[in-house]
Amino acid sequence: MSDLEIERECPECGNDTFYLAASMEIHLGKKTKWSCTECDYGYIHITDDIETYAKAEA
Repeated sequence: MSDLEIERECPECGNDTFYLAASMEIHLGKKTKWSCTECDYGYIHITDDIETYAKAEA
């Protein structure tokens, strides 16, 4: 698995692979947006402290 993919179970479809959709540095740390490879579910991760889970909008 590359640095652009992670293994994590998707709560929508059960798939176990997410790809890195976006990444940027913000005042809270590094913000990354991960999207499921099978459905449109996505979540945002900021450094190791903050995660938000929401269905990604196209």
